[in-house]
Amino acid sequence: MSENILLRARGVEKRFGAVVAASGIEIAIAAGERVSLIGSNGAGKTTFVNMVTGYLKPDTGSIELAGRDITQLAPRAITHLGVARSFQIPQLFAELTVLENMLVATACHGRRLSFWRSARRADAVARADVLLQRFQLAEHRERRVAELPGGVRKLLDIAMALTGEPRLLLLDEPTSGVAAEEKFPMMDVIMTALGQEAMTVLFVEHDMDIVERYADRVVAFYAGRIIADDVPAVALAAEDVRRYVTGTLH
Repeated sequence: MSENILLRARGVEKRFGAVVAASGIEIAIAAGERVSLIGSNGAGKTTFVNMVTGYLKPDTGSIELAGRDITQLAPRAITHLGVARSFQIPQLFAELTVLENMLVATACHGRRLSFWRSARRADAVARADVLLQRFQLAEHRERRVAELPGGVRKLLDIAMALTGEPRLLLLDEPTSGVAAEEKFPMMDVIMTALGQEAMTVLFVEHDMDIVERYADRVVAFYAGRIIADDVPAVALAAEDVRRYVTGTLH
């Protein structure tokens, strides 16, 4: 692994009562990696993502971004340091247009939350249009989000996350709710668009075909622990992963 480590977790623990959501998590992710987080529901993937983004705080352990301890920082402070995320259910303004959603996201990344003053500047509109083009959303620019199909909303949610020019992007199940025949074309669009940005990507995913094709590395969770961390071919073949995650060991 490269020595250029962007994200590092050291001895991270998190409990919710008797439930162990994270147990001794140790992970180092290099700048530029494409890492898939896999595991059954409740395995600890989302808890880890929520701790990286500051929405949860570990009980013990630390999380560093480019060598800086971000463990106790507020989510907005972590965002300003270059961490962004998209959600399994896109967080969009249904009555606004695609462009207006992009401009709202741009305003939220600024220090002043003023839509008309900070977002509708020519440079903000130009940046939004570049991202819409990369995510093949330009044709929907003036459409209201309420009119868009689910896959297009997913792409918009990810494009909005990039308005802050993050170093680290976390995607929560980018293909969930998308028709089977649309998953690969959509991921092609996403990964091609992300390839034009200098960032590290972590994506939570349940579709192992997607994981195999698009991840450089797989980190598998089970019961709050990491049970595999390797290239896809090795991680997915691991006995514990086949038993507890993919269900292919009988």
